[in-house]
Amino acid sequence: MVVLGSQEQLCIHEEVSLLRGRTQNNACRLLSKRKGKKYCAYFPRVAEFVKTNPSLGDEPIDIEDLVNIGRRNQTCPYYLSRELHADVDILFAPYNYLIDRENRKTLNIETSNSILIFDEAHNLESLCADAASFDIPAGLLTACITEAKNCVDLSIGRREMSSDKSCNPDNFAILRALLLKLEKKIADMPIGSKELGFTKPGPYIYELLADLNITYKTANMLIDIIEEAIVLLQEDAGVTHKEGLNKQNCRLESMGEFLRMVFRDAGNLHAKYYRIHIQEVEGSGHDAYKDKASRMLSWWCFNPGIAMEEFSKWGVGSIILTSGTLSPLDSFADELKLEFPIRLENPHVITEDQVWAGVVPVGPSGYPLNSSYRNRDSLQYKLDLGNAIVNFARIVPDGLLVFFPSYYLLEQCVGCWKSMDNGNQSNSSTIWERICKHKLPVVEPRQSSLFPSAIEDYMSKLKDKSASGAVFFAVCRGKVSEGLDFADHAGRAVLITGIPFATTSNPKVRLKREYMDQQAQLQQSSTSKGLTGEEWYNQQASRAVNQAVGRVIRHRHDYGAIIFCDERFTHPNRRAQVSRWIQPHMNCYSKFGEVVFSLTRFFRDARVSNPTKRELMQYDARENVSQVKDFKPLSDVEISSTSSLHVPPARNAKHCNKNVINLDDIVPANRSSLKSEKAFQDLTVKKSSNLFEFESKLLGPLRKTPAYGHHKIVELIRTESDEDIIKPCSLKKPRLVITGHEQIGSSREGNKGSNVFDDGRLTNLGSQKKIEKLPKDETRLQTEVALSNSDGKLFPSATSSQDVENKGSTFLVQVREKLSDLEYKEFVSYMKALKSKAMKIGHVLESIARLFSLPDRLPLLHRFKDYIPVKYQSLYEQHIKRT
Repeated sequence: MVVLGSQEQLCIHEEVSLLRGRTQNNACRLLSKRKGKKYCAYFPRVAEFVKTNPSLGDEPIDIEDLVNIGRRNQTCPYYLSRELHADVDILFAPYNYLIDRENRKTLNIETSNSILIFDEAHNLESLCADAASFDIPAGLLTACITEAKNCVDLSIGRREMSSDKSCNPDNFAILRALLLKLEKKIADMPIGSKELGFTKPGPYIYELLADLNITYKTANMLIDIIEEAIVLLQEDAGVTHKEGLNKQNCRLESMGEFLRMVFRDAGNLHAKYYRIHIQEVEGSGHDAYKDKASRMLSWWCFNPGIAMEEFSKWGVGSIILTSGTLSPLDSFADELKLEFPIRLENPHVITEDQVWAGVVPVGPSGYPLNSSYRNRDSLQYKLDLGNAIVNFARIVPDGLLVFFPSYYLLEQCVGCWKSMDNGNQSNSSTIWERICKHKLPVVEPRQSSLFPSAIEDYMSKLKDKSASGAVFFAVCRGKVSEGLDFADHAGRAVLITGIPFATTSNPKVRLKREYMDQQAQLQQSSTSKGLTGEEWYNQQASRAVNQAVGRVIRHRHDYGAIIFCDERFTHPNRRAQVSRWIQPHMNCYSKFGEVVFSLTRFFRDARVSNPTKRELMQYDARENVSQVKDFKPLSDVEISSTSSLHVPPARNAKHCNKNVINLDDIVPANRSSLKSEKAFQDLTVKKSSNLFEFESKLLGPLRKTPAYGHHKIVELIRTESDEDIIKPCSLKKPRLVITGHEQIGSSREGNKGSNVFDDGRLTNLGSQKKIEKLPKDETRLQTEVALSNSDGKLFPSATSSQDVENKGSTFLVQVREKLSDLEYKEFVSYMKALKSKAMKIGHVLESIARLFSLPDRLPLLHRFKDYIPVKYQSLYEQHIKRT
């Protein structure tokens, strides 16, 4: 197995490795051929190194391995990978190495009966179309004309100085004249409006070039002249830049590629899938037309199947496309012009309690969240979106990913949040400052070269213990949304701020929609119905959203939230285009407060129900060790009563209140030993610690303990009195009732409501029963745990002797007294997990034992065993011994 990489990734030459693009490719090619002082010392050693290391490639080799091998052995990693690829069974390569026909010819990859696997194949459609398209801006054409003039001068100079007649200056003069005519032809094209430009069907390119005497007959001759010119310029660069490499790119190469693309296969059948377009554009970068209007000739392919159809001509055995966002498959297959007779759409590997998905149509103040072109520049929209993100930054633990439809909207919103305060509101902090209070921010840069440092910055901020996490502001279709792994803490939630529609005024988008409409009309009579331009337009935006959403759940133990902050996602047709695995979990909320409550509850429960992958691995390792360590022969095993204890199955989350967990559902196992059985035969609950002043008959006959051959039944628990044994029992089993209250402080006295979200001011919902004074713009979820009877009526958690005696459980009261608020919340969560079996029982028991491990909590540690099913008591005993 070997990986094919680019020269930019693999080059180890001191000077060439600093170059980029075609300039680097040309320099590499030149130094590989050159003899003398300036040459590449790594290239000549490749063949010998491969010969002396025949096992190279038997084990997987990635890019880093190739570079390290090259540095250690002073051989070129780039050409080493190309030597190895002919003999390996598995070859990894970028898309364009296969899609681009020139790359395919250079690599000479054997494709007969091969299996091609395209990962992240949702990009394949656009990549195939782009690989078959071409743009000739005015700057490129001007540079080609200059290079042709240089070739004329160089060839004349060679003839005069050395009688070298290998290069004919007349040929280069012809090339220059044709390029000048093409430049004039483009400049003279009538353009009605700057927005629409000049557009013609694809075959018009042949008519345009025929006016310049460029036809099928003359094209190959012109391509040969261009190749000759490129060699001449490279040789001159090698002579002129003796002390260093020429960092200028040869632009004539692009013109040669354009002619090969137009006159491919000596036919023009492919041209019907193209459109020729001439438009006025603004110059940029180091272009001679910088800040000036100039014209660009484009020949755009709108049928990606052109590239894919070639694979079938090679005799490929199978083509496999994999991605999480290929759906709908019919339209995708139609676009690529391949049937794909075998298709598979899998559900996600997670359960429903691992994902929260909700549509948030309004912000904290009730203003509609809609990032459409008409609404995106509204100040109120930006403020409400910012206040919504402040709340989510507070609720979501660890990493939060916020995706915008475009860089424009991202920059506009961040700029607004940094500069705008809340006006006359009581909180004068800017939205950006309030976001930073909860999460350390990172913004995705436009320049791809800055992206690695941005990712590194985000990961380091996630590890910063002084903060509660980090937030990454990114863009749909950007690098953050494409294939990066934000597992576990790196991405607990993805927030989508809008739908990333392509700009309708973009001529390429407009022409693609027109092309799709024409194709759909042609296919009306056929069995397969093609996409219309509007359907394609919406589908592309939805795929970009689904790709961004896919960052949040990365493995079967992961959990996270997906927040759609745009009212357009409330429409059924829009939700239908969201990934199928998300749709069953999506809920639409009418009020922002409902979102805050639901999302807070989800993360509270998920922290306990879904331990991270690392925690699970650590626990499994400890459990495996303990199982081996505690293994005993049968004669030494302590055997308990097999009295069956019924544990009701977990209720469907859709039909129950997730805030309620009953200890009724975890029936106290009491004691399983013979001593315990004897105690129960008295059928009387005796007075204990002045908390129970009554006696009651226990209900139900007891099962006899079955015989276990000649093995002695031994005591499973510590020795204790009969009173201690039955102390936790009562006529009515205790249950926990968890009532979640979103509470926030109020600066106004007499405010009877409770604020459950932060919109930059204090918002009274008037729906909560309790107020706790906290800092102004903060919201905190408080879990109040009380005792209840079987009717669900709450009882105070104070130690009123009579109430506890009649209505409650001594055990729960003591737990409440001994544990801190945070620890008590953990305890309740573990009890929930114990009931629903959402977490491994060993992990739950170990965690509870750790909570009760302090000296003053040891009675709780031992008495909790009463609430554990019999079959797990021995496991709990092991955890007691370790504490």
